[in-house]
Amino acid sequence: MTRLLALLGVLLLSTLVHAQFQFFEQMFGGGGGQERSQEDHNGPSDSVWYQRHYDGARCSKYLCPGTLACVHFPHHCPCAFPDEEEKFELGDGSKICVSKGGFKPGEAARKVELARKGLL
Repeated sequence: MTRLLALLGVLLLSTLVHAQFQFFEQMFGGGGGQERSQEDHNGPSDSVWYQRHYDGARCSKYLCPGTLACVHFPHHCPCAFPDEEEKFELGDGSKICVSKGGFKPGEAARKVELARKGLL
């Protein structure tokens, strides 16, 4: 009985270790060459990765080109970096993302309005 429990423990432990290594292998690009490594990404500009993900995205509405989010209207697209950017929906049905840049709350919105009026 003790041998059986020890064998089950070893099998369970080896399964967990194997799963953990598979996770890290996929996470850091060691998945058999399926994804490009970080070193390859430092080469010249190449849009193949983006095009592959864009073409493979499933969306029956509007697919946001910057984030690949699926939304009802283009001006509903989120900013790619919401912690660093503020989103502004413009009156023409479009949107822009503006760097918060350390401004006080509402300061970026004020500057966008001034720029829209031609005062900045």
